[in-house]
Amino acid sequence: MTSHVLSDMRVLTGRSLTHILRSPDTIITTAITPIALMLLFVYVLGGAINTGSDESYINYMLPGILLITIASGIAYTAYRLFLDMQGGIFERFQSMPIARSSVLWGHVLTSLVSNLISVAIVIGVAAIMGFRTGASFGAWLAVAGILILFILALTWLAVIAGLSAKTVDGASAFSYPLIFLPFISSAFVPTDSMPGPVAWFAEHQPVTSIVNSIRSLFAEQPVGAEIWIALAWLVGILAVAYGFAVGIYRKKIS
Repeated sequence: MTSHVLSDMRVLTGRSLTHILRSPDTIITTAITPIALMLLFVYVLGGAINTGSDESYINYMLPGILLITIASGIAYTAYRLFLDMQGGIFERFQSMPIARSSVLWGHVLTSLVSNLISVAIVIGVAAIMGFRTGASFGAWLAVAGILILFILALTWLAVIAGLSAKTVDGASAFSYPLIFLPFISSAFVPTDSMPGPVAWFAEHQPVTSIVNSIRSLFAEQPVGAEIWIALAWLVGILAVAYGFAVGIYRKKIS
């Protein structure tokens, strides 16, 4: 049974990845906005921003840029899922001897692969712009793990949007607040430079702990309790989003 499910997931993931390979502009478009933000902040605004540390601004801001890259990319998951729902693909799959859960997982795994490619592109451009890190292999693995959890958590939120939306615009619009969230965090400036209520929100929202954890790992500094707070946020969001997405999916196909 398990091998049957895995086989179905592999086939449906391959189907979704084929669509992306035929239109690579999806990945390119996802990477363009974060790269433009890096250029703007590093070469135009970066000199006027005091981060309270001696590290280069590109090193300081890159963790937040990576989260924005992912937040931009997951909108396409909701979009593709919505098109499949409207096109009757799910009904066709129901008439075939395939595991029902594999349909959703095909989209989720495709999102994981495409977003990791976008993240790699952005890191490559950041390196050209001066990003440097002495992080160990273990630290890079930890960063990758955090980013993978972030992708999965947001992708399952995208699944909810794709299944629930009434229009194409509605399917992808949910990602806009997620893209904006890093701007009210420690991603670009220290939170203690913000007004009181804004600083409180920035300190207690999930992006700040995630950004601080990645930044510490890149800088070879102790992550402390930040990484456990970040993991708690990510696992919690992932579990809740997965539960809601599966519940909505079952209602749709019942």
